Amino acid sequence: QVQLVESGGGLVQAGGSLRLSCAASGRSFERYNMAWFRQAPGKEREFVAAIKWSGGRTDFADSVKGRFTISRDVARNTLYLQMNSLKPEDTAVYYCAAPQSAYGSWPPRDFGFWGQGTQVTVSS
Repeated sequence: QVQLVESGGGLVQAGGSLRLSCAASGRSFERYNMAWFRQAPGKEREFVAAIKWSGGRTDFADSVKGRFTISRDVARNTLYLQMNSLKPEDTAVYYCAAPQSAYGSWPPRDFGFWGQGTQVTVSS
């Protein structure tokens, strides 16, 4: 059974940092483009960042460019999101996701695998 499990969320003051992890099991995601999304209360889920399976290309939402970085550890089958200079508007549940198929299009779409999410709360 394929599982994506996020961790690393929590409460942090504005200007602080957090690193989210997404541990995958049940399948190697080495050849999958991966992404992070977030959903704030009362808002639709939005794209945050993506990384190509080869690791050589990334994409970010304008709202997080220059503050967030995405990376992966293939050996650990784990995806990361380093979040710096956090703002109250970054408060949301953060989800990692992978498309249904390996390799896939860029930017990735048709996400078939989702984690359960981890809460990030940024206080002002």
